[in-house]
Amino acid sequence: MKRLALAIAGGLAFLWGLLPESWRRGLFFGLFVLEGRAGDPAAGLRNLFGVQDALALAINERAMAYGEGEHPKHRLTAYHAFFIDRIPANARVLDIGCGYGAVGRSIATARPDATILGIDMDDGRLAQAWAAANPPNLSFLKADATITLPGGPWGIVILSNVLEHIDHRVDFLRAVVAAAQPARLLIRVPLFERDWQMPLRRELGANWLSDSDHRIEHRVSEFEAEVAAAGLAIAERSTLWGEIWAECRPAS
Repeated sequence: MKRLALAIAGGLAFLWGLLPESWRRGLFFGLFVLEGRAGDPAAGLRNLFGVQDALALAINERAMAYGEGEHPKHRLTAYHAFFIDRIPANARVLDIGCGYGAVGRSIATARPDATILGIDMDDGRLAQAWAAANPPNLSFLKADATITLPGGPWGIVILSNVLEHIDHRVDFLRAVVAAAQPARLLIRVPLFERDWQMPLRRELGANWLSDSDHRIEHRVSEFEAEVAAAGLAIAERSTLWGEIWAECRPAS
């Protein structure tokens, strides 16, 4: 069924591509204008935000294809370097929510004397992680970090786009610190204050989360309050590319 759907989409895309680009864009713009005028301005904005979300999904799918299985944002935003630069020699690194292992591979390659373990709950992503060309100091394990963690201590814990998927984030952070006993936690989360459209979306009752599984997208003040409540001190924090990047350490 999926192959048939892709074949049909490919055929339709070919026919669509026969139209001049100016016609295609003009048609889209006209449809967007009509969608924005279906109801009062608030309803129209909600409609258009829904279109924008669908477009973002399509862009991300094409970006993954363009990157041959790895999203170009890894390369273009250079956020892997944020983690690598803060990992000392011979460190034991636990990458929670490692996905298909892109961050872990970058760290393992740049820090060959370090030991990196990536954990995730998604079988498909873990299979993709294991199938990649991994350095010998990198391994992966299926585990639910909200229930248990591999035996520590781990000098560095990485939480790259993880906290926003957790309901009880303060309790989770406390449990991670107790189990892993890290010297540093390197955290990356999406920033709510990245664009004026985020508060407008929330005001209108439109979707304001960039992923359907997100529980939150933090304001800076919310992030700072949560890590402090978990007994962590922020050693360094920056906002880049619509995200918060932070190095945190146990306050004690």
